[in-house]
Amino acid sequence: MLTEIKTERLLLRRLREADRENIVALQADPETNKFNPVPHTVEGANELYDAWLKQWAEHGFGYLVVSALDDPEVILGFGGVRYHEWNGERVLNLAYRFWPSTWGKGYATEMAAAVVEWAEREIPDVPVIANIMVSNQPSVRVAERLGFKIHTEEEYEGEPSLHLRR
Repeated sequence: MLTEIKTERLLLRRLREADRENIVALQADPETNKFNPVPHTVEGANELYDAWLKQWAEHGFGYLVVSALDDPEVILGFGGVRYHEWNGERVLNLAYRFWPSTWGKGYATEMAAAVVEWAEREIPDVPVIANIMVSNQPSVRVAERLGFKIHTEEEYEGEPSLHLRR
């Protein structure tokens, strides 16, 4: 079971019910949805949160709360991997979302690098993927920094989306 990961600047820890309000607000925030063809609603974000907690209960890992190592009470965002079915294949879906005030500080790359390293070590038989809208160039650059390459380009919700793998 994954409990927490510490990086140079970040603490990544398990989602808890007490985090719901903050993470749901982040997931449904209009600014953090600017690359989503169909933005998340509060209701939809709550349903996702339930699924993320279920992932933890069933598998002992999933999306993590991200905070600064020196101030763990302030949530910067969330991210991690969870099981997902993609075109008939079981994969680990890499995802993250951070509050806009934290963008441009390298947190997404730092968090994702640690999580991908954990996933490839602990669950080596399941590939880690990233599905990113073509318009979301900041996330494409994060994936490329981590060694992900474009595997396929598909359509998602009527917009072009990249499916990347390491």
